[in-house]
Amino acid sequence: MRISIFGLGYVGFVSGLCLAESGHLVIGVDVNAQKVDMINNGVPPIVEQHVKEKLFAARQKGQIKAICDTTEAVNSTDLSLVCVGTPSLDNGDINLSYLKRVCRQIGEALKKKQAFHVVVIRSTIVPGSTDELLVPILEKYSGKKAGSDFGVAYNPEFLREGSSIEDYYHPPKIVVGGMDQSSVEKTLSIYKGLKAPVFKTTTKVAEMVKYVDNIFHALKITFANEVGMLCALLAIDSHEVMDIFAQDTKLNISPAYLKPGFAFGGSCLPKDIRAFLYKSKTYDLDLPLVSSILVSNEQQIKRAFDIAIKQRGAKKISIFGLSFKPGTDDLRESPMVSLVELFIGKGYEIKIYDENVSLAKVMGSNKEYLDRAIPHISRLLSEDINEVLLHGDILVFGHNSELYRSVRKNIKPGQTIIDLARLWPDYRNFGTCYHGITWG
Repeated sequence: MRISIFGLGYVGFVSGLCLAESGHLVIGVDVNAQKVDMINNGVPPIVEQHVKEKLFAARQKGQIKAICDTTEAVNSTDLSLVCVGTPSLDNGDINLSYLKRVCRQIGEALKKKQAFHVVVIRSTIVPGSTDELLVPILEKYSGKKAGSDFGVAYNPEFLREGSSIEDYYHPPKIVVGGMDQSSVEKTLSIYKGLKAPVFKTTTKVAEMVKYVDNIFHALKITFANEVGMLCALLAIDSHEVMDIFAQDTKLNISPAYLKPGFAFGGSCLPKDIRAFLYKSKTYDLDLPLVSSILVSNEQQIKRAFDIAIKQRGAKKISIFGLSFKPGTDDLRESPMVSLVELFIGKGYEIKIYDENVSLAKVMGSNKEYLDRAIPHISRLLSEDINEVLLHGDILVFGHNSELYRSVRKNIKPGQTIIDLARLWPDYRNFGTCYHGITWG
């Protein structure tokens, strides 16, 4: 394929080299004439192993060249990769001026081009930028309609400086979001031969994936550093600790716990976080990341409460699931218990059903916790799920349970659903009566 690449920094240059090596004809475009001359003279604009040899080979085969002319690049190619920088502004927002300028220039070039052309954004941009900002610019200056007259896709890159060529040929995933299927397929075709999971999605999801990746990388580094700081004060080898930690691929280094949902609770996580923080304070050690975990968790409970109180006229609430997680009757530090306490304080009439909690079975520390946390639990709990279902103006589902999922057919018109467990993947079919805690 004939591919133009706008922006010959790290991402653009490396992408161009690898695409040329894969047999594509590549035209690099940059406003920096010196950088253009360097590439055309076989001098890489970046420092990384193997780039000089690959540039030499691509030039020998006539697979790559660099120019400054946007119109020539668009007219000479079938697809454009936009890889210009999006640096930070002083207020933390990203500077989109380079990206907007390039899209304006591409739009002006598309105005006179008859053949269908695909514009693929690779620059890191906040979700919504492609659809809400860049597509309108392309349409305005081309006088054409995206999705029918030309294609648009978003294709995040996962290249690390210093190992970008290795990352290009062995990507963790290939993600393409697009307005039309043909643009997505055409974008994916340039990576033919690379072995990686492929994800076809919307532009917004593809944009968000890039940010989630980078933020999680930063989170892991910060978490390890905070663990290391306390380990050092306790004369513990932090690398040995984290080496052992990383061996657990069932929970620690895995997809476990990485699905958005309601707050955590139970007898372990809250208690252990508090103990870890208390120990750090005895050494006057501040751990901002770990300290923020319980604060964020409380906000998730407050979020569910806020959704409920916005339902004007609702006075009765039905709760489905009270224990701290499905499959247990343990109510210690259950976020659902905390949520019920907030509802009681606001004067709502509450009825609760939990298939795993029965007053006759509650004993020991669990009974003591119930009596202390919710003194009127005997009045609130019911063993009749249909009674609880009929009671509420608002139905709050706290657990992902097949039993709770099955009551869908019995939900009455006018009842509001607050889903904290993502019981129904097709939640959008419920309409405005449905509210998900971090979706919908």
